[in-house]
Amino acid sequence: MSTVIAFAGKGGVGKTTVAALVIRSMSGRKIAPVLAVDADPNSNLGETLGLPVDTTIGDIRETYMKDPQGIPSGMDKVNYLETLVEQALIETANYDLLVMGRQEGQGCYCMVNNILNNFTDKLSRHYRCMVVDNEAGMEHLSRRTSGRVDLLFLVTDYSLRGLRAVRRINDMLVGLKLDVKELALIVTRGPAELGETFLAEAAEIGIPIAGVIPDDPALLEFDMARRSLLDLPDDSPAVLAVDKLLDSYKLC
Repeated sequence: MSTVIAFAGKGGVGKTTVAALVIRSMSGRKIAPVLAVDADPNSNLGETLGLPVDTTIGDIRETYMKDPQGIPSGMDKVNYLETLVEQALIETANYDLLVMGRQEGQGCYCMVNNILNNFTDKLSRHYRCMVVDNEAGMEHLSRRTSGRVDLLFLVTDYSLRGLRAVRRINDMLVGLKLDVKELALIVTRGPAELGETFLAEAAEIGIPIAGVIPDDPALLEFDMARRSLLDLPDDSPAVLAVDKLLDSYKLC
């Protein structure tokens, strides 16, 4: 059974960047195979990893809903949808990427969602580790059949607004059908020493700070050049911070 590591936080705090850097660090540590899941409707994990994304789970769902009878002869709907998911999987040497894509439109999606979610859950079991870049509401995680998360990183930038979003997400966990074994906080664009006000508010939330990712100019440079964060140099401050973070956990 794979180890499930998930990231959540409000938009713009850098959780997708952190998820990509974690995948980079895993590749360097020969942790494979890894299934990366982009579960944020504003899908950009593939772009951050330097991978073109042609098909998402959302595309598959919408295509099926437009023509439920358009299943090839000799296939049932379960096999048909599972085949489409396998075709949407982007494979690389050290990790594979599956992009969930847009949310549902109008209509009843229960049947197709159940098939897709069940197959995604089964697929993940063939990987040593699964890294999930989630939306703030964590809808995808709550829908997964197993509902198991080994390590959930709540990501905030160095701001009280980001921390308060983390607090809301943490409060929301109570109502979700999730089995979260460990919960930790990651601070992005943080200084060498976090201020007392920030630390006091973090202490009120009650989630330990696992690591601080410094403001790294190379991240912006790579973004502007449309380069994969996997190609960042080993001495990049952000890379070093994530490597140090993973040293604290026995992952996968």
